[in-house]
Amino acid sequence: MAINGSTLQVKNRAARWLTEVFQPPVVVSIQLLLSPITQPGFPGTVGYGALAALFVCVLPLLLLLMLVRRGKVTDHHVSDRRQRAPVLLMALASILAGLLVLGAAGAPQSVVVMVLAVVAGVVVLAGVSPFWKISGHAAAMSSAAVICVLVLGPAWLPLLFLVPAVGWSRVVLRAHTVAQVIAGSLFGGVVMAGIWWILQGRMVA
Repeated sequence: MAINGSTLQVKNRAARWLTEVFQPPVVVSIQLLLSPITQPGFPGTVGYGALAALFVCVLPLLLLLMLVRRGKVTDHHVSDRRQRAPVLLMALASILAGLLVLGAAGAPQSVVVMVLAVVAGVVVLAGVSPFWKISGHAAAMSSAAVICVLVLGPAWLPLLFLVPAVGWSRVVLRAHTVAQVIAGSLFGGVVMAGIWWILQGRMVA
């Protein structure tokens, strides 16, 4: 029994580590920082990616943490499905403001394309959340991994192993069911990455 308890403790600790390290704000921030890489001027243009990350990830996260501190939201992962739509709509407002700032600042189109792909994800998750708790962790990780492989080449295929790892962590912590994790993974890797691919082809020279 002691061995089983110790094993369970290690399993839960690993799951919590994966959940925190690869939570959506972290993953999407890295994704945005790298987004200018597809156009000339990188890494000198990484500041535009940082500006995008400020509006897409940092500001919404700070507002979310404020809501958690005031007891309006359960936790920074928004575990209560009923609270997800308002939080995602708040994030969407910040993202749209960010798009305006990026446009005014003359940001590379590759950065704008990445933000638009995130917008598509946020809109769908906000619409689904009142009815079903699809995994945002899985969606963010699969989207980032697939896009990274498409941009940087097959040498980065091992990143795809992070998708089931993060999904496993969400199931172990009982934050999602297996179906919700699979749905999130497919949505991020197929739909969000697909939207990015189409926009990238049309908007980026």
